Amino acid sequence: MKGVILISGSGSNLQSIIDNASIIDLKIEAVISNNKDAFGLQRAQKSNIPTHSIDHKSFSSREEFDQSLSQLIDQYNPDIIILAGFMRILTAEFTQKYTGKIINIHPSLLPKFQGLNTHQRALDAGEKEHGVSVHFVTSELDGGPIIAQSSVEVLIDDTVESLAKRVLIEEHKLFPKVIHWYTQGRLKLSGSNATLDGKVL
Repeated sequence: MKGVILISGSGSNLQSIIDNASIIDLKIEAVISNNKDAFGLQRAQKSNIPTHSIDHKSFSSREEFDQSLSQLIDQYNPDIIILAGFMRILTAEFTQKYTGKIINIHPSLLPKFQGLNTHQRALDAGEKEHGVSVHFVTSELDGGPIIAQSSVEVLIDDTVESLAKRVLIEEHKLFPKVIHWYTQGRLKLSGSNATLDGKVL
């Protein structure tokens, strides 16, 4: 299947997808970032994947940015849109246009800690476990149907950095696996549920 990947930063999840692309039946058509300095763009270029950057600051509204982003995505006619550390809140119009085709990775065990600074918030809350979720994207921020999660134990001496590092290891394993479910035609959004092989997840 053809995919477009959206990023904002270093692109470590992007790298795990690039490294596994042939195994998970994904042809990465393009990598798009809202940050022209995102290191992930260099990762894509090293693998000869077309890259684009669209600066959200040059648009007067979120809607205008999303429309421009959508027009760029549509040039590649992707089967799946993958948010791999894309730090923009997408408009309802955008998410509805691609319903069932957008998946996101989020560094917490949703519905806990939607939004930013998840590792610090998990530590502050005294959580015993923390982790990562992959979900379908809807108009609700980090609120779409959860597809899969992976957890790590929160250690007594954990810092934000040490916890983030262990969660990232799980992210790099989980995201390609979920994408593969999708490219195999096994993973679908059915109404308000994520289903795998027809069974609600």
